[in-house]
Amino acid sequence: MPRSRTVLIAFLVVTAANLLANATGGGLAFLLTKPLLMPLLAAYLWRVSAERAARPDRLLLAALAFATGGDIALMIDGTGWFLAGMACFLGTHLCYLAAFTRHGAATALRRTPLVAVPLGYAVLTVVALTWMWAGLTDVGLAVPVAGYAIALATMASTAATQGWRVGLGAALFLGSDLLIAAGVAEVAQPPGAPVLVMATYAAGQALIVTGRADRTGTPTDAPVTPATAPATP
Repeated sequence: MPRSRTVLIAFLVVTAANLLANATGGGLAFLLTKPLLMPLLAAYLWRVSAERAARPDRLLLAALAFATGGDIALMIDGTGWFLAGMACFLGTHLCYLAAFTRHGAATALRRTPLVAVPLGYAVLTVVALTWMWAGLTDVGLAVPVAGYAIALATMASTAATQGWRVGLGAALFLGSDLLIAAGVAEVAQPPGAPVLVMATYAAGQALIVTGRADRTGTPTDAPVTPATAPATP
């Protein structure tokens, strides 16, 4: 078995342990597992790149490093730590955005049907912020969350050009953050919210990393565009 697959299995085991800790209130298990998730994905990316005699994408590694910082910051209570976590995850989204743009996302998004993706995410962002605005204003987070949401929606739009796994992963990442924001604004708190937040986050990050890793070192590492659609003038 390739070492990269062993590392990915370790990530899945740690993710399962983290979700169980969230569901059962296992505080120690939660504290031990959450900081390991993104470093394991980074190790997977490093190993699969080495197995393909390619260099790991430094922007993706930087994104995962920022995400690790965000995970740790959000484990600590307090508005200051929440803002620190948001800043770290903003770094994650900007690194992903740069990586996807480097692989042709800007060009792909000018072609049908992908041209509709940014519009869809823009509408979703406006609707979500309108829904949560009063609650976010009450806790003094409306403006930073709005700025963060714009960056997140932009990243998710460019991710849609990188294959279905990366696009789905970014959508799940966005959904995870939407659940967090809804809880902070106190407009919605579905049953099992902590489990849903971590499940969508871990799955989203794994899909982004494995989706990009599968394109590492191959001649097909190009943005996904419809084969039959003519280029727009």
